Amino acid sequence: MTETPRLTDRTALDRNRARALRDPALFLHEAARDEAEDRLAMVNKTFTDAAVVTPFPQVWQGCLPGARIVPDTEVLDLTEGAHDLVIHALGLHWADDPVGQLIQCRRALRPDGLLIALSFGGQTLSELRSVLGQAEIDITGGLSPRVAPMAEIRDLGALLQRAGMALPVADSAPLTVTYASALHLMRDLRAMGETNALYARLRRPTRRAVLLRAAELYDQTYGQDGRIPATFEIITLTGWAPDASQPQPLRPGSAAHRLAEALGTQENTLKD
Repeated sequence: MTETPRLTDRTALDRNRARALRDPALFLHEAARDEAEDRLAMVNKTFTDAAVVTPFPQVWQGCLPGARIVPDTEVLDLTEGAHDLVIHALGLHWADDPVGQLIQCRRALRPDGLLIALSFGGQTLSELRSVLGQAEIDITGGLSPRVAPMAEIRDLGALLQRAGMALPVADSAPLTVTYASALHLMRDLRAMGETNALYARLRRPTRRAVLLRAAELYDQTYGQDGRIPATFEIITLTGWAPDASQPQPLRPGSAAHRLAEALGTQENTLKD
């Protein structure tokens, strides 16, 4: 049996998140919460047994009364078939096995239960990723893992299907935040608990010269009117635990009417 490759140093991640709580900047988690609330407002169904998987439970206080708050550990503290709604909030990018996370969520759902998973997408911190890599090459002549990999929307949508969800939907909401400098952005990332916790990272502090070079490159490449932009992409995945009551696709060739009749047009046979 092949072991899942280790992406995240969980000890470092927990340490980063605990440090963030001293002076938190959790506006992205709040944006994800607001997005989930908007999705729920569009669903014509009342949910009574919700669970929220989140590293920052305080963000969700008062949002879903009675909801069970679950940390985003490798094995989720969820009971099979106990919930009609599970929300997985901005933790998939640190998961060694994101498919396994979604499968655990599906198993916790009753038939026709709803899963909403919010995840950072591939556009997230694209500017910072670029300048940090170039700065490290310029200063040290090498390159090391610094920003957690973020999946593209197509890949994340495929995870829903692999997890066995019905009626899967994935969509993206890019968000641009501006900062006075790259160093201010890095300070905010620290206050989000999103600093480097990759298992393969260098186990020594980043040289100050690398950070200053990254800030210089960031301003030169992306700066405008004394500010620099940082892109964050929040991808929202929705899917339902399979149930016989859900709409089912028709078998190929089972249509009772021609498309031309529905459109009120003439159907012409194509030549070979």
